[in-house]
Amino acid sequence: MLKFQNKTVLVTGSGTGIGQAITKKFVENGASAIILGRRKEPLEETAKMLEGIIKEKQSNATVKIFDGVDVSDEKAITEMFDSLKSENVNLDVVVNNAGVSGPVTCFAHAPLDQFRSTVDIHLTGTFWTSVQALKVMKEGAKIITISTFFAEERPLEQRPYRFRGPYTASQGAKNRLVEAMSWELLEKGVMSIGTNPGPVHSDRIYKTVYPKAASEFLRVSGFEDLSPSEVETANNEIVGLLGEDDETIKAGIKSAAEKLGKSETTLTNLLDKVKGIAEKIQKNTSTMIPDQQFLSQEQVATTVLTLSDDDQAKILNGKIIPGDRVFYPVKSHIRSSVPKTEKNNLGGIPYVVTNDESDDAVQKGDSIKAMLDAEGAVSLTSDAEIKTALFIHVTGNVPGFAKLTELDRNEWDGLVNKFINKPAQIAQNAMESFVSGGSDDPRLFKEAYGRIIIVGPSLPAGKKVGGHARAKAEVFRGALRPFATTINQELSDVLKSNVRVFLILPGTVDGKEPNDENIVNTINYLMSDESQSSSEVIFCPDETR
Repeated sequence: MLKFQNKTVLVTGSGTGIGQAITKKFVENGASAIILGRRKEPLEETAKMLEGIIKEKQSNATVKIFDGVDVSDEKAITEMFDSLKSENVNLDVVVNNAGVSGPVTCFAHAPLDQFRSTVDIHLTGTFWTSVQALKVMKEGAKIITISTFFAEERPLEQRPYRFRGPYTASQGAKNRLVEAMSWELLEKGVMSIGTNPGPVHSDRIYKTVYPKAASEFLRVSGFEDLSPSEVETANNEIVGLLGEDDETIKAGIKSAAEKLGKSETTLTNLLDKVKGIAEKIQKNTSTMIPDQQFLSQEQVATTVLTLSDDDQAKILNGKIIPGDRVFYPVKSHIRSSVPKTEKNNLGGIPYVVTNDESDDAVQKGDSIKAMLDAEGAVSLTSDAEIKTALFIHVTGNVPGFAKLTELDRNEWDGLVNKFINKPAQIAQNAMESFVSGGSDDPRLFKEAYGRIIIVGPSLPAGKKVGGHARAKAEVFRGALRPFATTINQELSDVLKSNVRVFLILPGTVDGKEPNDENIVNTINYLMSDESQSSSEVIFCPDETR
């Protein structure tokens, strides 16, 4: 008998790529498969391949297709699981795999609708799929979530992933969601495990992520006599030609040149430059891996299959596996207690404080404003035209609900907006205030100055704070950490700007009450010359070491 015979697995985004490889591996080991995705054709081709394996193995397994299902679509996911429940299907394994690259560009240039869409697919899609899957899962079932090593942390270190702001925010939250669900699903006997496989051979990374990243480098740094907007427009026309034969490339270049009114030589040189930078990115990434090899999709599938083993899952419940196989050299980005700065760096500084509408956020915002005013800072309205100023946004705390997995979709969407989408919008609006037109012309960011500070949710306070309470807060703190670090690196290293985004996370792991004076002390430090050259982005001012 095959290891997963008489068991059923559901894999999101299973028509192509890693999702298809995972489903194939399970079917080879006897499982029945439920496959889903947005496009019907690849799902049908995958089903045909899987049925061939079932016939060969004589496992009596089945394959069921749900096409036209986008994991971010509440109705589609809910109806799919209701359908499975009505058919008395029981799922043994659910694999959260579906994802998109999202906008691969500096955050200042990223359309916010694409930002939200990326978060909806990666984070909300994972959450809602997991919650709805509980309708058809019994004790011993597993939820396996695939995330990325780029959003994971080492001690005092948070990795940036330039040009991937919404992606890193989503993945950071997903890793922490895996942990929170392991607490919440214990009573049901359902296990939650994550895996960060690192770089994997896939069409998406070679044909989308690396070329788009190379294109963005050229938009920012310039190319020949093209303006940033012309570089972007040209690359949108020609980057899709990468990997095609010489004749196709030549014809595509000619068509693009006629359409854009540019010379074929210029566009050919641009495409060659994009290719060269993309290959360099790939090579640099491989040097961070001990064997300098990206994983194959089959290796990722083997990892997921292993994590779904009954004995392994019990050991690894709540863990993110593997911990790391990539050495990504970055300086420390996290700091605990901030040294008190004797000099008042706030006197005469124009500032704006915005906050979430929740009572605790309003109260904290008012407290911060009162202390800033006492230091001589100048409060401005948020719609004032500001060239050099300080923007502060207060998210407020995670509400006191019992379990994330018991939230309805509106409640979840409200949390995502509160802790991810709204801070992103505030940050982008502030950048536009500092650098008018910088979204389209990155050259304007050079040497511009400004401070954007997000005051995120506190850790829960109290004498007996349990791990589950901290885990709930960490889902959203986990989104803001890689987001702030990524945006800050883009500003400093790519755009050569003195505009900065910082994150302040109040509270302590041992449940002490956060102190607003520590927040203002941190803000004062962040306005100092000392902070200008520091690599630290995330501040936990109530913690001490």
